[in-house]
Amino acid sequence: MKPIATDAPDGDSEPVIAVHRLRLGHGDAHYGGGLVAGGRLMELLGDVATELCIASDGDEGLLAAYDSVNFLLPAHAGDFLEVRGRIVRTGRSSRAMELEVLRYARALPHVSESAAELLAEPESVLNARCTCVVPTDKQRGGTP
Repeated sequence: MKPIATDAPDGDSEPVIAVHRLRLGHGDAHYGGGLVAGGRLMELLGDVATELCIASDGDEGLLAAYDSVNFLLPAHAGDFLEVRGRIVRTGRSSRAMELEVLRYARALPHVSESAAELLAEPESVLNARCTCVVPTDKQRGGTP
């Protein structure tokens, strides 16, 4: 996925984007070596998609389908992630979205239990496309 653009889907209004930043803790790890399950990353995508619906329609909407999901790198406890998304197409009730998870810092447990580093360039961990639906009777317009 390309970095989030500043262009709106219709070319006239402001783009609808959402960005969440968080640290994956040991409670997020599910597998040996502090590996985080892909399901946890999908949950983070759902949170960003929900915020996009709130921003565009004043309603949480419903995530109807993932059109594609690409797991590119493993995520581990101690990773600092930026989860971002944007609406790329708006239909009558559907909202097509592009989502991305980037790692911008990580723990270095092989150095010491508290060692960490900021990455020179963020690493793309996951990218996805999804479709959310906001029923027309629930659309109230965007919220700032």
